Amino acid sequence: MRRRNFVALLSGVVAAWPFAARAQHERKISRVGFLGNSTAALEANLVGPFREGLRKYGYEDGRNVEIVFRWAEGRYERFPALIAELIAANVDVIVTAGTPAAFAVKKATSTVPVVMAAVGDPVGTGLVSSLARPGSNITGLSGTATDLEGKRLELLREVVPNLSQAAFFLNPANALHDISLRQARAAANALHIKLLPQEVRRSEDLDGAFASIVKDGPGGLLILADRIFLHNRERIMKFATERRLPSVNAYRELVEAGGLMSYGPSYEDMHRRAADYVDKILKGAKPSDLPIEQPTKFDLLINAKAANALAIALPAQLLARADEVIE
Repeated sequence: MRRRNFVALLSGVVAAWPFAARAQHERKISRVGFLGNSTAALEANLVGPFREGLRKYGYEDGRNVEIVFRWAEGRYERFPALIAELIAANVDVIVTAGTPAAFAVKKATSTVPVVMAAVGDPVGTGLVSSLARPGSNITGLSGTATDLEGKRLELLREVVPNLSQAAFFLNPANALHDISLRQARAAANALHIKLLPQEVRRSEDLDGAFASIVKDGPGGLLILADRIFLHNRERIMKFATERRLPSVNAYRELVEAGGLMSYGPSYEDMHRRAADYVDKILKGAKPSDLPIEQPTKFDLLINAKAANALAIALPAQLLARADEVIE
C-alpha cells in the first residue's frame, strides 16, 4: 500500500510540473504598453533608450517582459482607440510622451498606471495635482522649464540680430501650448519681436501655415515641442531651408533634418529614465507616490551646415556654448 501510494503521489507531482512551470513563467511576464505619437521608424531613437533602461533592470522584451506598441502616426484622434487596445491587452503600465497623449490616457483610465516619458508642464496643464505627489495613476518626467520659449527666442535673435518678426508653430490641441504661447509673447515683447503664430493641429494644416509664412515674410521660425512637428520634420525643415528661414526647435531631430538649432532637454535620456518608473511600478510602487522629475540640463545643438546653407555667420560665443555642433 505504501509503495502504491508513493507511486501515485509521485505521478501526480510529475504531471503537475508542466502546469506549475507554465504558471510560474506567466507570472514573470509583465506587459508594458507603449503609446507612440508617430511611427516606429520615427521614434526609434526614443524606443532604443527606453529598451536600454529596461535592460538595466534585467527586463528583456520577449523573455520576462512584453512591450505592446501602438502608434498614432501623427494623428491624435487615434489615441482613444489605441489606448482602448492597450487596456484590452491587460498591460500593467502604459508609457507615453507628450501632453496630448498623456491627457488621452488620463481620460481613458484612472486605474492603469501611466508613466509619462516626457511632457511639458503637468501641473500647469492640469494633468497632475503636484510634482512631488502626483496624486493619481500618472507619474513620470517633465521636460518643461521657466521661460524656455524666451530662451529660444533669444537664441534666434543672436543669429539674426535685426530680427523683427518670427513665425511660431504651435498646436492648439496641445494644452501645454497655451502656456508656451504666453511665455513666448512675453519674451517677444521684451525683445521687440512680433510673433506670427501658426496653428497646426494636423499634418494637413502645414500647407496653410507655409502659405501664411510666405505672405508675411518673417525672419525666423520657432517650433514648439509637439509630435506633429516631429512627425513632419523633413517636410518642415525642407520648407525652412527653401525659404532661408533660421529656426530654433524643441527637438534635436529637426536639427538633424536640416534645422539650424535646438534647445531643450534630452528626450532620449528622458525615455531611458522612464524605465526607472516602469521598474518601480512593476515591483508594486504606486504612481501617486512617485514624484515627477524635472530636467536639470538643457542641450544646445547647432547645425553649422544649415547655417552655411542659410548664409548665416554663427557668432563665436554661441558656438562656444553649444553642446554639439553638426558640421
